[in-house]
Amino acid sequence: MSDFFDPGRWKPAPFLPASDARDGALTFVIAVLCFLACLTALGVIAADRAARGWTDQLRGEATIVVRPKSNETPDSAAARAAETLAGVPGVVEARALEAEKAEALIAPWLGDVADLEDLPVPRLVAVVLDPSKPASTQAMDRALKAQGLDALVDDHSAWMADIQRSAGMARWIGAAVFLMIAAAAGAVVAFATRAGMAARREVVEVLHLTGAEDAFIARLFQSRFALMAARAGLLGAGGAAIVGAGLRLAGGGAGLTPVLPVAWSDLLAVLPCPLAAAAVAAIAARLTAAALIRELV
Repeated sequence: MSDFFDPGRWKPAPFLPASDARDGALTFVIAVLCFLACLTALGVIAADRAARGWTDQLRGEATIVVRPKSNETPDSAAARAAETLAGVPGVVEARALEAEKAEALIAPWLGDVADLEDLPVPRLVAVVLDPSKPASTQAMDRALKAQGLDALVDDHSAWMADIQRSAGMARWIGAAVFLMIAAAAGAVVAFATRAGMAARREVVEVLHLTGAEDAFIARLFQSRFALMAARAGLLGAGGAAIVGAGLRLAGGGAGLTPVLPVAWSDLLAVLPCPLAAAAVAAIAARLTAAALIRELV
């Protein structure tokens, strides 16, 4: 009899229960998607850093291909080119490479050649440029021609263009993957919203008949799934941060590899993940709920 007078017994149940049997599976799926999105962001940041490092290294160097004339030996022509370039403003160091190094560089292109000494292999001069004010290609070319040298200045611009193109492609691919993951998360939330609305169809109709606005009902689903997605995003971001820290520790100073150098500051990229997950879930839930309410009523 005492239960009859218990106020909690007659307290109306909330429109959306505090927990649902499907919440665990939905949280897991969104957490995994956020984990993958964060790893994608870390990979793109590391790839962009690697591309900048390679570009800066190539920008600070140049290679001179010296072709000896008939009246001098290849070694003497290379030595004269190095001496000439050493006096050009903006050149820190110019060093003629040994014949063995020049032959080792072109061996992969020529294949298995028994004797390279019979071939007119050009000599190479490695030039280190001043990073603050490097010498231009035109200035080095003019200095070489003024000394009567038959030389070609390679400023590595072709290699730098390839690296920058690859870095740009990596950024676009990362953005595409991120958008696909966001779309997948939105689709999952939309499916869950549709299932929740179908299970409470009668309640929605009664609320609508009693004067409840459609925006009020949609806002209930929006808040519920936004909070759930934020918790899942926190889990996914935490997992990605742990993996990123492991890669950083495993690789030492350069990260896991020089190809993907992971820095400690990169881990900050996972911080917006819970907010982004909540925003995607809120938008998907609100749009889906509003559309279904119009269909139900």
